[in-house]
Amino acid sequence: MKLYDTPLAPNPRRVRWFMAEKGINDVEVVTLNLIKGEHKTPDYLAKAGLANVPALELDDGSTITESVAICRYLESRYPEPNLFGRTPEETALIEMWMRRAEMLVATPFMMCVRHTHPALAALETQDPAIAEYNKQAGIRALKVLDRRLSESEWLATERLTIADIVAFVGIDFGRLIKLSPPEELTHVGRWAQAMRERPAAKAGMPAPQPA
Repeated sequence: MKLYDTPLAPNPRRVRWFMAEKGINDVEVVTLNLIKGEHKTPDYLAKAGLANVPALELDDGSTITESVAICRYLESRYPEPNLFGRTPEETALIEMWMRRAEMLVATPFMMCVRHTHPALAALETQDPAIAEYNKQAGIRALKVLDRRLSESEWLATERLTIADIVAFVGIDFGRLIKLSPPEELTHVGRWAQAMRERPAAKAGMPAPQPA
């Protein structure tokens, strides 16, 4: 299998972190330079169907895109440690928190970065109003995560799951524009530090490049 990746983009980072948590080391990682448009070449589009990363090319030549879909596939191939749920109830709870993390926090933070960081002007027609709206929406939603983390060590269950990876990678992407959770959200701060200290964090947290 081959994973088409780009180092700083948050969605590929989810997959790399997920693979590191599971100890998956038999997937070839192919790095694409988005600024140079390597995700828009005819060869890549023929594989992925869209000019997006990540994409996972399977041994039979078929390709899966969308980071969570890729992680679900890898979960089925490498079932332990479990990151998507062991029981129907647990699976639903993880799905709920993953969706909340993605829609309420990760996506707004990603949009803020895309409409703010100078290097991303090559990929986005940047609009400061869109950036500010999404920044404020994401910060407001962090309070939801803080309340949850006041009663639970991890976001969805008693252990790290895909929900934590989706939430943290989205939030951490904000470092590119020096956007971080407010200090008063102490439970988010405690959880974020625990995420940074995980052995798998190195795979999912490349150092930001200069603007």
